[in-house]
Amino acid sequence: MTNKGGRILRKKYLNKLTDILQKKNIDAILIAPSEEMEFIMGHNTHLCERFQALIIKNDGNYFYICNLLTADEIQSVLGPEEKVYGWFDGDIFTNTVKKAFEEQGLTGKTIAVNSTERAFIILQLMEEIDVKFVNGKPVLEDMRMIKDEEELNNLRIAARITDESYEELLNFIRPGIKEADIARKMNEIFKEKGADEGFTMVCSGPNSSYPHYNSDQRVIKEKDIIVLDWGCKYNNMCADMSRTVFVGGITEEERKVYEIVKASQEAGEKAAVRGAYIPDVDKAARDIIEKSGYGKYFFTRLGHGIGYSVHEAPDIKASNPIYLEKGMVFSIEPGIYMAGKFGIRIENIVAVAETGNEILNKASKEIMII
Repeated sequence: MTNKGGRILRKKYLNKLTDILQKKNIDAILIAPSEEMEFIMGHNTHLCERFQALIIKNDGNYFYICNLLTADEIQSVLGPEEKVYGWFDGDIFTNTVKKAFEEQGLTGKTIAVNSTERAFIILQLMEEIDVKFVNGKPVLEDMRMIKDEEELNNLRIAARITDESYEELLNFIRPGIKEADIARKMNEIFKEKGADEGFTMVCSGPNSSYPHYNSDQRVIKEKDIIVLDWGCKYNNMCADMSRTVFVGGITEEERKVYEIVKASQEAGEKAAVRGAYIPDVDKAARDIIEKSGYGKYFFTRLGHGIGYSVHEAPDIKASNPIYLEKGMVFSIEPGIYMAGKFGIRIENIVAVAETGNEILNKASKEIMII
């Protein structure tokens, strides 16, 4: 790396990123405001209609292009040695980008683009500048897919705090309160235990059948099923756990489906070891649900990576043909979702170890009737 001064981005990850760019014969990566920018730069700005981006070249040097309204802020973040190209609202921004790319030796080169840059921006740049744009999302995912020991320890703590919140939630849940009340309690517990708010999803009654239910106003009733999906953040690393609980009783069908999901989840955990082929991990869990006759109700991936974001690489699904490596961390969360009736999901976070794996969540997976 030949960076010549100024603020170094997260050096360990900058080195990883430039290695990946070189191996893939990509000359640079363009990162628009996003959590990806915050991860590598330690700073993020407002994403608006004006073009701005951090551009990192495969030799480790970097520069920034933005509107003048952001230029001073970025210069103060990167330091006086780093080049910030500012453009005025009255100017044509592509002229500034063209000048920057010419000065930085990127004309005619291949540039990866992150997940938040907008298509209308890229199309404008393609019309005016001789560059080839490629998908940069996999590059940035590869950069952070393997967690080091410090990151793993923060993930362990986040998982432990989320585990500990489960028992308190069981004592709090009762008929007559809203889903939103439970979500609010989740975040209160996180703060009490020294963690940051993460995310909360409470799906009760028929809402439990919607895997990504997006409301919180239903009132809890007797005989409800509740899918709890929640996790805190600790030192910027995320937790994620799902448990399904029963209010006032459980039917024979609900018990049957719960045990099927639990068996599926445990089969997925058992298969998720170093060297395992991800489609095989998915199959190990999915086969149990399919052979039980509920296959059509398990229509989600088995899991997703987790770390700085709740959802990152690697996806645990049949269409992801890679092998698990030590340091990969992800969820195993099969579910059965019968629309308008009920749904059941159980989720733990798994870290791939030198041998076997480490299950970060320790909270009980036994049937809980409250």
